[in-house]
Amino acid sequence: MKKILITGTAGFIGYHLAQLLLEDGFAVVGYDGMTDYYDVRLKERRHQMLLQNQHFSAHVGMLEDFEKLHALAMAEKPDVIVHLAAQAGVRYSLENPRAYIDANLVGTFNVMECARELKVEHLLMASTSSAYGANEDMPFNEREKCDTQLTLYAATKKANEAMGHSYAHLWNLPTTMFRFFTVYGPWGRPDMALFKFTKGILQGTPIDIYNNGEMYRDFTYVTDLVRGIRLLIDAAPERPESKDDIAPYDSLSPAAPFRVVNIGNSDKVRLMDFVEAIEAECGREAVKNFMPMQKGDVPATWADATLLKELTGYTPQTSVREGIRRFVAWYRDYYEV
Repeated sequence: MKKILITGTAGFIGYHLAQLLLEDGFAVVGYDGMTDYYDVRLKERRHQMLLQNQHFSAHVGMLEDFEKLHALAMAEKPDVIVHLAAQAGVRYSLENPRAYIDANLVGTFNVMECARELKVEHLLMASTSSAYGANEDMPFNEREKCDTQLTLYAATKKANEAMGHSYAHLWNLPTTMFRFFTVYGPWGRPDMALFKFTKGILQGTPIDIYNNGEMYRDFTYVTDLVRGIRLLIDAAPERPESKDDIAPYDSLSPAAPFRVVNIGNSDKVRLMDFVEAIEAECGREAVKNFMPMQKGDVPATWADATLLKELTGYTPQTSVREGIRRFVAWYRDYYEV
């Protein structure tokens, strides 16, 4: 049985990925800091559900605690590492920037050191669509130059990509970075738009809508996202012998077994259409508080998912309306409303 170490298994995406891998017959070792960035009870519940499977083990520790992370990695000797844990949130990076340096830079370095020492088959690490920053050519393509990040969160993720490339080159460590596009779904984070909007609409409290609603996002349903990651595990990059060996659509580095892959729905959705779909599912109209664009935010994101399909044969397919329906049903059940 192949063993996979996942950082961030008590998190939104990590929980769903661990669940999928367990269903697919993998042994999963979970590592999570259980930080109080949002309600820890939600994180504890996710781990409780995963622990119902005998092939899952949960370990609590911070990414910055190298000794603890290293001891776990050396004891478990995973075949693959999927690094999802991070200090998330574009807006929170304006309030507490140091948390991003500690978790996203120091923590990721610690994970890479473990992967290097173990010589894992494949290191997969989370990046973000925010890495595209001020780029305006859409849909966003992995081969675009991305040097205009607008928040420290995005900058740390872009730095992780550069760090990952250097380790892939120096140690011949097969590394895939995936850029997520506005992930949503059941068991999501309370600081994300869908969660806030659903809560506000059901409670009858105002919801903040930035840039007066003139924003577009490539909303990606969480089970589609983790299916993409699952398939990418089997698509470890290999160092090419020459640039001529790299397909035109591929972001594979000419100098390392390293690539960046978008995971998105490839469907640009207007924010107000998103809100209207939540209203329809909740059965009531939102009290809308229209706001100017928030510092560090971008007006639109939209993924070119060609590379994901070429590598895995898979394309995310859950419609926004179906995804919202599933989330609202989960929210009503979990919070008994």
